[in-house]
Amino acid sequence: MKAAIIILSDPKAGEEALGRMFNGLAAAYDFKQQGTEVGIYFAGTGTRWPGVLADTAHPIHALYKGVEDKVMGISCGCADVFGAREDAEKSGFELITDNRVPGTSGLPSVAQITADGYTVFTF
Repeated sequence: MKAAIIILSDPKAGEEALGRMFNGLAAAYDFKQQGTEVGIYFAGTGTRWPGVLADTAHPIHALYKGVEDKVMGISCGCADVFGAREDAEKSGFELITDNRVPGTSGLPSVAQITADGYTVFTF
């Protein structure tokens, strides 16, 4: 099995969003510990998270650092739409543009992710 964790929750949306982010990273950590191939993608308003989680005082910063090596990238088009482009670029992660959606700079291709054998989980 291979797992793709797609983070869509918005850090501006409070505890529920934090809970989704925490559980998404915890799932990635679990897969990683089990030796399962796992990739984390930030999309939608989730593109705002890398900038937030870079703060060492954030309550889930340590968990984030524990799975940071599994981050596949950030949706370029979503980062543009949701005002996260600058922080996305600062994160050092790839800005993904595989799915050339008209009117955008591109997003991750969920079709390609599943074709590559990944089971997709969204948080």
